[in-house]
Amino acid sequence: MSTIHQRPLPPAAGLTGAADRLGAAASLLCAVHCAALPFLLALLPALGLGFLASHGFERVFIACASALAVTMAVHGYRRHRTAWVFGLLVPGLVLLWLGGFAFDFGSALFWHSIFVVAGGTCVALAHVANLHLSRTQPSCDCVTPA
Repeated sequence: MSTIHQRPLPPAAGLTGAADRLGAAASLLCAVHCAALPFLLALLPALGLGFLASHGFERVFIACASALAVTMAVHGYRRHRTAWVFGLLVPGLVLLWLGGFAFDFGSALFWHSIFVVAGGTCVALAHVANLHLSRTQPSCDCVTPA
């Protein structure tokens, strides 16, 4: 028979908690950006923020957000051993990449917006869920023979 030692987790603090919070905030800002962009296209260049409407900026942002999301989800999984965060993350990333790369041309602006907003929302929810689980779920230190 084996004994599993469990210890309560300290609050997710430091770099791990900050990275999940940053990821959640960035993903939500991305979703808001993509939803509002069609209405703000004329205003952004006047404010000197025209680069926010460029496809290059969006693609770099999607790549960076994806790398952060996967890194934090794997790190969180190692801590809380709950895989359902990936049930939000994987579809969210698929939607983001489809919207940002496959539907990123003039005639598909509607689908581009739908996919990227839905994907960004799923990725943000995955970050929030991962942060919550990291703070509330007990972690398993090791399995020792009895």
